[in-house]
Amino acid sequence: MKIYDDLVAGRKTLAVIGLGYVGLPIALLFARKIKVLGFDINASRIAQMQQGIDPSGEIPTEQFQGANITFTANPDDLKGAHFFVVAVPTPIDRHNQPDLTPVLKASETLAKALKPGDYVVYESTVYPGCTEEDCIPILETSGLKFVQDFKVGYSPERINPGDPNNKLENTNKIVSGCDDLSAEEIYQVYKLAIQAELHRAPTIKVAEAAKIIENTQRDLNIALMNELSIIFGKMGINTYDVLAAAGTKWNFHPYSPGLVGGHCIGVDPYYLIYKANELGYHSKVINAGRAINDGMGPYIGEVIVKQLTAAGKALKDARVLIMGITFKENVQDIRNSKVVDVYNELKAYNLSVDVVDPHAVPDEVHEEYGITLSAAPAGPYDAILLAVAHQEYRKLEPSYFEQIGAPDVLVADIKGMFRGRITNLRYWSL
Repeated sequence: MKIYDDLVAGRKTLAVIGLGYVGLPIALLFARKIKVLGFDINASRIAQMQQGIDPSGEIPTEQFQGANITFTANPDDLKGAHFFVVAVPTPIDRHNQPDLTPVLKASETLAKALKPGDYVVYESTVYPGCTEEDCIPILETSGLKFVQDFKVGYSPERINPGDPNNKLENTNKIVSGCDDLSAEEIYQVYKLAIQAELHRAPTIKVAEAAKIIENTQRDLNIALMNELSIIFGKMGINTYDVLAAAGTKWNFHPYSPGLVGGHCIGVDPYYLIYKANELGYHSKVINAGRAINDGMGPYIGEVIVKQLTAAGKALKDARVLIMGITFKENVQDIRNSKVVDVYNELKAYNLSVDVVDPHAVPDEVHEEYGITLSAAPAGPYDAILLAVAHQEYRKLEPSYFEQIGAPDVLVADIKGMFRGRITNLRYWSL
């Protein structure tokens, strides 16, 4: 186990390429045991990390202390490393097609740093086959031969931002390599950082497929809940009441309706759909689930508009407050936020819409979506949309909505946080 021994002895360095929500946590975990080089193309983010600050707001400063890590934005520094972990984002474009630009650019950068005996492990979520079909040919532009001169593996990320319990180090992880030797070396290297079990997938493609179906499965289950919520809404039944009743059976799986955004569940199924199409198969179930979940933002916006109209509100004068714009609760991550779809639907009816969020960074929201966050609610509002279940919102008293609401205010509560608690106001949830 030469590369493992060299890393542990300090003779070689592990480099992490991409220091966002995925890369920085794994880099700091490795840096507790071995020498690490953290690389990111964003120099301003690097400057923050050099000061012990996580730009994503997830990792406390004390976790930087004592870490054997050097941060850099200079790609030439990668030439001094021998084991590379690629943790760059893999988004989709506006046509819901995979955008492999970051991972391909990272591969190009690595091709200039590769040396005989080096290892490259990809963590970015991709479709099955991407590592071998798209990334390795780029690495071979180094003049080195795959397997013979350098090894490649795949270990899909399992980061859950905002989750204090399921942390990276205590979450089971998948590892894989291009041959038996690399699989064993990669397994041993990752054991340095991960306290939980490591599952060794037989091939890189199996590991890629395992990752992508994790989120596809969740996407489909949430899509079922969303479709049920639409049906139950027409029946005048609260979906959360139904789920509470159904959940009393031992084998009922607990999923709930809602907006499905972010960098994983709302994205990864499109990678699988893309690859299936490339192979001549048109996915039916996965496409249907994506269509339902992508349509929930406009659906919620339409419900609010219809309820305002039914209450006799003039839409041109109506004011709406949206509480929360991050893609999930208790994080500052706004990537692929589906709250924006609700916002756009409401604005299409020329409604006046304010947006507040205690976690989102205002400059990032404006740069990404052109939305200016309000510092605080400035009622009275005709409708209040609880879009994200931030802990700050869960602690509110029902009387709060009376204080900032106009007479006959509608409280639209996507996650059902105040179900059964708001009784003297108009209330709606999925």
